[in-house]
Amino acid sequence: MAKIALKVDVDTLRGTREGTPNLGRTFDRLGIKATFLFSMGPDHTGWALKRVFRPGFLKKVSRTSVVEHYGIKTLLYGVLLPGPDIGREAASEMQAIDRAGHETGIHTWDHVDWQDGVRQRDSAWTKAQMQKSMDRFMDVFGHAPITYGAAGWQMNEAALEQLDAWGIQYSSDGRALPNLVPYRIAFDHGKSKHVQYPTTLPTFDELIGVDGMDALGAVRKILSLTQSNPNDQVFTLHAELEGQKLLPAFECLLAGWLDQGHDLVTMGELHRSWAATKQLDKIAVLPLTWGEIPNRSGELMIQPAN
Repeated sequence: MAKIALKVDVDTLRGTREGTPNLGRTFDRLGIKATFLFSMGPDHTGWALKRVFRPGFLKKVSRTSVVEHYGIKTLLYGVLLPGPDIGREAASEMQAIDRAGHETGIHTWDHVDWQDGVRQRDSAWTKAQMQKSMDRFMDVFGHAPITYGAAGWQMNEAALEQLDAWGIQYSSDGRALPNLVPYRIAFDHGKSKHVQYPTTLPTFDELIGVDGMDALGAVRKILSLTQSNPNDQVFTLHAELEGQKLLPAFECLLAGWLDQGHDLVTMGELHRSWAATKQLDKIAVLPLTWGEIPNRSGELMIQPAN
């Protein structure tokens, strides 16, 4: 059967301290390695309250019990409480994941600032934010990041070009329909050196609450998309969700995938499998494109039709 890459987005201090170790123990018990993408700077989760006027945001919040998953304290960071520095306060949890043999990369510097602003920001702001995350990553891990994955699936052209400048070979910054088709980004001066592997499967928070679906219903829905499916996939989970309250449901999903015969891998393993077949020489070169994903508010970086 196909490979399913497990990409863990770690957005908050609580997710780093609590969700990340929980997931590490689960993966260790099952003999699985995953890709963990860390937010390296301040936790300003409370700033996300300004999204209240974005179409679909309140509906999503009501479906997924944001307070229950993130906690009141996290939701006050940057509003009534100062935003803690994740990279300084939770370095030990990050390092433990790295030592355990999981793949580690950059998610962002300031998650909310990046997600809400990068599309409108200029090259100077973008590169400064990315350099902060790179510098902190090097401080925490003592080595360069292997990969990258954009916060909120939000990028701009300067950010994508910076990945090439860093020598990143593969990244997962956008979304696509189920069934993976890697591609390179089209720039005015040519094409990206790195390969994009977009998230192809719906996330738990995009399914829970839709038509009354609960967490186990979301598991069944995702498994229906991968049943007898020979195509590779990328699945994004969140340390704040699947690493905490939704962990039992996520463990059911992992068991289901293993029963289906899928190979659960890191992003790096997925990339090497494509590189080994030399299919990367033939993949499409596509422009940076924006679009909507069902049950998620706002526009995201998406893979355009080839």
